Amino acid sequence: MSHLQDILQLRVRYSETDQMGTFYNSRALEWFECGRTELMRRRLGMSYAELEAKGVFLPLIEAHLEFQGGARYDDLLDIASTVAVSGRARLRFEVKITQHANGKPVVRGYTVHAFADAAGKPIRPPEWFLGLLQNAAGPAAT
Repeated sequence: MSHLQDILQLRVRYSETDQMGTFYNSRALEWFECGRTELMRRRLGMSYAELEAKGVFLPLIEAHLEFQGGARYDDLLDIASTVAVSGRARLRFEVKITQHANGKPVVRGYTVHAFADAAGKPIRPPEWFLGLLQNAAGPAAT
């Protein structure tokens, strides 16, 4: 299955900066979340809330971040997120955050999410969800 991609623009808020004037490192995981949430909403046509209402949860089981550059208050960032099924029951979201104005890298990395039921028990990806991914990826994904 090919990777599904979406790009979100986000402006660095003052509350996200530290004493050195750049974004605080923990904000990157929040920005990753914004990217994957919007990818699901825009490309799959389903919000996290709708997914959870169907009894499917995506707990985070792994995260990797590489800090590549700074971002300051009011900088406009591009958050490029891709998703693909990883293994039998996981989703892997790759994220690259760059400065919108010049394309300079800020952060890159990935998060891995397991499929789970409401009790937190691992489950296989539902066929209807795999169908959403396949349809969003288009005919070249087959």
